[in-house]
Amino acid sequence: MSLEIQTQVTPEIAANDHLLKQHLAKTSKIAANDIQHISILKRSIDARQKAIKINLKVNIYLQEEQFVEKKVNFPHYENVENAQEVIIVGAGPAGLFAALKLIELGLKPIVIERGKDVRGRRRDLKAINIDHIVNEDSNYCFGEGGAGTYSDGKLYTRSKKRGDIDRVLELLVAFGATPDILIEAHPHIGTNKLPQIIQDIREKIIECGGKVLFETRVVDFLLKNNEMQGVVTQNGDSIMANNVILATGHSARDVFELLDRKKIFIEAKPFALGVRAEHPQELIDKIQYSCDYRGEFLPPAPYSIVKQVNGRGMYSFCMCPGGVIAPCATSPGEVVTNGWSPSKRDQATANSGIVIELKLEDFKPFEKFGALAGMEFQKSIEQKAWHLAGNSQKVPAQRMVDFTQNKISVSTPKTSYVPGTTSVEMGQVFPGFLTQILREGFSEFGKSMKGYLTNEAILHAPESRTSSPVRIPRDNETLEHLQIKGLYPCGEGAGYAGGIISAAIDGEKCAMMIRASIRG
Repeated sequence: MSLEIQTQVTPEIAANDHLLKQHLAKTSKIAANDIQHISILKRSIDARQKAIKINLKVNIYLQEEQFVEKKVNFPHYENVENAQEVIIVGAGPAGLFAALKLIELGLKPIVIERGKDVRGRRRDLKAINIDHIVNEDSNYCFGEGGAGTYSDGKLYTRSKKRGDIDRVLELLVAFGATPDILIEAHPHIGTNKLPQIIQDIREKIIECGGKVLFETRVVDFLLKNNEMQGVVTQNGDSIMANNVILATGHSARDVFELLDRKKIFIEAKPFALGVRAEHPQELIDKIQYSCDYRGEFLPPAPYSIVKQVNGRGMYSFCMCPGGVIAPCATSPGEVVTNGWSPSKRDQATANSGIVIELKLEDFKPFEKFGALAGMEFQKSIEQKAWHLAGNSQKVPAQRMVDFTQNKISVSTPKTSYVPGTTSVEMGQVFPGFLTQILREGFSEFGKSMKGYLTNEAILHAPESRTSSPVRIPRDNETLEHLQIKGLYPCGEGAGYAGGIISAAIDGEKCAMMIRASIRG
């Protein structure tokens, strides 16, 4: 017999198996000796009051029933070496989960990745951090595992209706992720642990007869009578298949340009853009936990904040407790920021993108670029930041209060951004309307989070790769009525996902639609 219970406990009780058992015995009126095992199903923090509580959903197993721990297993993956081939362009979460699903459905994936394998990427990340050299095919955005691999591995998604979230999480656990991601309200793997998981997924694909090609960039599509025939790589090689999943991510500008040249309809899509703000983690802990010292039983505090400013949403994005800021440019001559945390979130600083919703009319100065107007708007800000920072991967930076008061910071302390910072009045980076919204918005943030608006916080600009600046239209539910028969736009780059989980689900959806189309 098992009993499901929801309860609130102190952080100390949640962290101690003996104390938790005593608490549950008391609240459920069961003798502690009768409790064989406690299985935590869901866990979240309630920090709304000064006395912080941990919300728990648990199953209590009694001594009379033998408890068998549930093991997460792989689906049945058969060998597909001689099966019908499907090309997948991109080895991010959409591409990798599409490949696994294809194998499960009896089809052979050929994954084509422009960047290096997950270990090889590290040399290029070091080059951009230390030498300010950007490899256009291997960087924080491109390479095996995609943008999420070296920028955190956050698994939280608000897209509950997209598909089976638990299935994706369980697959990640089967490939080596901690089972905690199945129970945490905001699951997170960590940049230090995700690479091995990605490598294990690739090895499973190859073991089952699939192919994974690295340092292979797709430069053209082979079309006949509006149907896919295959793709052409940068070496002039043709790889043939009638079905292609296009899972290139939100930063594949050359792919967007290729689609535009091939007269495959794409459209400009609003996205969000702003800065990345870094605070001492200790300060965020004090604000969020209403305490002088966080203590050993609570994790580094995150925050989430949204305001309406001048008719625009301004909000925190990809918040990284105990994390660092990374240089995420994908071409020379541009500066881009993002953030990540190791699995323990044990760095001294917290950072978050603070971004503003853009509208299609904001791209009007670039309307000559048609569907690529948003991309060119994005690019212009990244290039301006590059020039303001001295034509390097140093980032324009300013203390938060100084920014709101239109003052150049006399000095900026060393931040977690390894290439370094250049003191700049941030209004030079952004169009005037965005600068004004940011200034007003930070003042509003300071009213909601007492202590947030401080010169201890350093702003880094720009945070510009929040989502794709284009959408490749498709029937989002059924994927029928495709523009090009056999071409399946997928994931973040297609404008139909935002983050690891939703991208993985979209990859699986595309794989299932291909299987259905082949069966007729």
